[in-house]
Amino acid sequence: MTGEVYAISRGTGWVIVILLGILWVALGIYWGRRAKNSEGFMLAGRNVGLSLGSATAMATWVTSNTTMLAPVFALTLGVWGMLAYSTASFGLLLFALFVPRIRTLLPAGVTAGDFFRLRYGRCGWSLFLIITMLYSLSWLVSMAIAGGDLLEALAGIPYLQGMSLILIVCILYTLFGGLYAVIGTDFIQSLIILVGIVFIGGLVIVKLDFSTAYEHIATYQPSLLQIAMPAALLAVFNNMLFGFGEVFHNNVWWSRAFAMRKEIAPKAFFLSGLLWFPIPIAAGFIALAAGPLGINIPDENQTGPVVASAVMSMSGLGAIAGVLILIVLFCSMASSIDSLLAATSDLLIEDVQKGLFGVEIDENRFRRSAGFVIIGVGVLVWILAAPHWPIINALFISGPLVGSLIWPVIAGLFWKKINRTLVLGGIIAGSALGVWAYFALGWFTASLIGAGVSMVATILARFISPKQFRGAEAPAQIH
Repeated sequence: MTGEVYAISRGTGWVIVILLGILWVALGIYWGRRAKNSEGFMLAGRNVGLSLGSATAMATWVTSNTTMLAPVFALTLGVWGMLAYSTASFGLLLFALFVPRIRTLLPAGVTAGDFFRLRYGRCGWSLFLIITMLYSLSWLVSMAIAGGDLLEALAGIPYLQGMSLILIVCILYTLFGGLYAVIGTDFIQSLIILVGIVFIGGLVIVKLDFSTAYEHIATYQPSLLQIAMPAALLAVFNNMLFGFGEVFHNNVWWSRAFAMRKEIAPKAFFLSGLLWFPIPIAAGFIALAAGPLGINIPDENQTGPVVASAVMSMSGLGAIAGVLILIVLFCSMASSIDSLLAATSDLLIEDVQKGLFGVEIDENRFRRSAGFVIIGVGVLVWILAAPHWPIINALFISGPLVGSLIWPVIAGLFWKKINRTLVLGGIIAGSALGVWAYFALGWFTASLIGAGVSMVATILARFISPKQFRGAEAPAQIH
């Protein structure tokens, strides 16, 4: 990195992240005082309203993968790649329709694991926990990698140092405030993200001559404009199914469904999906401007911040450009890392420690136990992110695992009978074949195959020796 010119100095980068960190930690401590018991820490008192509910769902879904990976999609797969990432919003939109059924089925629900234990027994519950933990780790690792890439691209902070700094900040304020802190900071971060993306996109539109840009791409990168680019078309459906599987199974979303007021939750998820849909399109559009504007991209992982910084510098904003981009992208990462840390710690305490191993935790010791779990997860993520994998590899390797859970979740919510053994076999087969496809065919096929195999098994399970679900008619008593 020696000799390269960065948007902001290394010292400025450190100062910005530390100041933002102090702000989020202070707010985490402030809001965390409202968590008087374990339910307050995990579910924010089950009283989250529409504005906070919509903001936390939208901000959580605007991950570092949205702001960092969507430009990579556009740069490598063109227009279809840009649109492919936006299809992940369909997961939030569809989940909004499921929330009323979830709340009716599990009026006292705490985690997504409660649903799998109720519908698929201890075996299905254990399988779900393995899959969701692997996915949660891959998601966290991809965001930690993006954080390190961001600080390296904008301020020349070495990858390992930048990645460590962002993780430490998120761990600290999640540690102090639980879901209260996560939702409160998400609200502020969502506003910053929306304003920042609109501002940066507006500058690109001002600087870019569209006819010249089209001619440049058509001449030097014609594949990016192909309507029938096979890999890009597969990526559209693969990413859509990946989004469905992620939202349908992950405790990040189930915990919010339980935390929001019952009548508010469907509206909040639907609104968050609408707000999120244009963000990856805007981020991808920024990347397509790189070639026409003569911007060199040394590392595709860093496409988003490099192009945005260059465009803002062309507009005469100088170092201010780097500062604004760092704040916006840092917020996009923090709003997801904190949510996933909180949701994963809930699963490890409620489902693994208390559920599988039968270790009860009284209210006086809950916060300490939650703190140890959050720190432990953070340390594990740091170890896995240290090798600096490509972001796509870190995230989409788990695609077939979550894709294989889509149809079992839908069936468990709305059908009264099913063959559990066949469903669980379909999840295992879909995951295994999807991972094989990831390596043998390409990442853009993995979720498709995982979801397809599981779908066939789930449909067959409806007709081959189905048995009544426990709690199929009445609300479940899970505690």
